[in-house]
Amino acid sequence: MIKEVQTAAPYVLIENDQALAECCWQAMQQSVVALDTEFVRVSSYYPHLGLIQLYDGNQVSLIDPLCISDFGPFVELLTAPAVTKVLHACSEDLLVFLQEFDVLPEPMLDTQIMARFLGFSSSMGLAKLVQHYLGLEIDKGATRTNWLKRPLSPAQLQYAAGDVWYLLPIYQQMRQALQQTPWLEAVYDDCRLALMKTTKLDDKNPELAYLDIPNAWKLNPLELARLQLLAKWRLETAMQRDLAQSYVVKAESLWKVVKHNPHNTSEMLSLGLTESEVRVRGKKMLQLLAAARKIKPYDYPPRIARLVDEPNYKRAMRLLQEKAFELTPQGLTLEILASKRSLEDLLRWAWKTPRNQDKLPDLLIGWRRAIGLKLLDTLDAMVK
Repeated sequence: MIKEVQTAAPYVLIENDQALAECCWQAMQQSVVALDTEFVRVSSYYPHLGLIQLYDGNQVSLIDPLCISDFGPFVELLTAPAVTKVLHACSEDLLVFLQEFDVLPEPMLDTQIMARFLGFSSSMGLAKLVQHYLGLEIDKGATRTNWLKRPLSPAQLQYAAGDVWYLLPIYQQMRQALQQTPWLEAVYDDCRLALMKTTKLDDKNPELAYLDIPNAWKLNPLELARLQLLAKWRLETAMQRDLAQSYVVKAESLWKVVKHNPHNTSEMLSLGLTESEVRVRGKKMLQLLAAARKIKPYDYPPRIARLVDEPNYKRAMRLLQEKAFELTPQGLTLEILASKRSLEDLLRWAWKTPRNQDKLPDLLIGWRRAIGLKLLDTLDAMVK
């Protein structure tokens, strides 16, 4: 019987540099390890790392980052080419690793991505995979733990240990199942794609922050000039003060300010901004609105052209979806091959950019590329 089914996860708490070096050395002797993180990101811009879970098949190590000064051995493990790092639903964990250590775990496999190629839902949770493969129910009672508060209770530590204790045997069973399919290399492709996207997410340009404000497309060029200034200030303030952007000013409030161009704080309040937003940020926003009045019209950002407003958008999407369904390999679903979002990305790349080869859409990367090129041919064959 699988040992992880027989007992709760035994763990070792790693609270000094020497212990970290030892557990990482042990992990480096393995070909595969399980990794997870616990962090807090409620009101902050950046996630605050509270715990790292590592399981090498022999020992579960709960690494307390608040006690460690030399993370060199752990960084070496993250980047060791001979050690595959297994995570589950890894997008936020990857951002944490990139922020904290300036590296990503490579090579990496995400069991949620693996699950998609084995017929599970696209957002399959770890608890359901544990139940499916190991027949166990995981206690999720510690999900809302403040992982920065010390000491962590035995129950909290046990919960954290379970996330990697069960992950490794699940991965091993899923890998065996994938080896009976043609899709193991496709899984590797999609995991590499996840790493690539994480690097892009970390590279935010404050000058373009206005494009992320909901309903920015409804604004005219003058209003967009105001929004560009205010959204840049909002993002830079959030980053400098480590505040969630909504804690600086809500996006909805920012939109109202640039749309109606208030001249005093009373007008801001009448627009529906909170008293806190007006008291703390109102003066600065008024200054930025005043600065926007000095921008020359030829320097205004252009109106935001939405893909859905293109005359042939509906026809193009219908053709792409029909062709993608026709080309979906046996054993996979259309959602895995080409979600609506990925088809829109292909359409945007073909219509809205000069088909930039340095910024390829997902459908032209990795295992999807051959099919994506056929979809592109379908698109080019229609009259726009």
